[in-house]
Amino acid sequence: MTKRDLEPKMASAKLVYQQLRHMILEFELYPGSRVTETELAEMFQVSRTPIREAVQRLESEGYLSVRPKQGCFIRDLDITRLMQYYDVRVALELFSLDKAALFMPDAQLEKLAADWDPVTQPGRSKSSEDMEARDESFHIRLAEGGGNFAVAEYLADVNNHIRVIRRLDFTQNQRVDLTYVEHHKICTYLLERDVAAAKNLMIGHVKRSEEFAKTLTLTQLAQTRIRARSRG
Repeated sequence: MTKRDLEPKMASAKLVYQQLRHMILEFELYPGSRVTETELAEMFQVSRTPIREAVQRLESEGYLSVRPKQGCFIRDLDITRLMQYYDVRVALELFSLDKAALFMPDAQLEKLAADWDPVTQPGRSKSSEDMEARDESFHIRLAEGGGNFAVAEYLADVNNHIRVIRRLDFTQNQRVDLTYVEHHKICTYLLERDVAAAKNLMIGHVKRSEEFAKTLTLTQLAQTRIRARSRG
């Protein structure tokens, strides 16, 4: 395991919790794998007390389970639960489009459309991580543009649970190309106040990512992550 040094003032249960949660969500700690408090304390260079508090919180939130005398076991990849997050995401995205069509200024929509011009593809990166971050930003900007920051916060939370899937989805160039086209069209539809067309396109856009998630097994996940890292 890689050591993660924390500044002395940062060596708290809260910050250990935040980093461990991030590692679980990013699959740096592999689903179903076992880790002990001693190993975690060594990894973070802290005592076992903040580790124990962080682990208890993560267990209460369902990220891992603790088995007496065996250690901590990272939650398995739960495709059913992932699909539930995608269902919630679709509902939030459609609500976001309704609000954006009503309240997002044309200048903001035009700027967002230009940022996703499929011809010039500004901001495109070879890194799937960068592409995934840009994709998240697009959807958050739509939610914020509609004036409902609660929706943006809920979308950000859903993204935390499906981020690694979306990131792996952007290891294929054709998926990146299609995302530019679809994002640009969604903005164009909103500028034309054609909310129905924007919603139909958004549903297909999200469902493609959902279908990709359904195809993943743990073995495929590991192989895809290795390929993504080698490219980037």
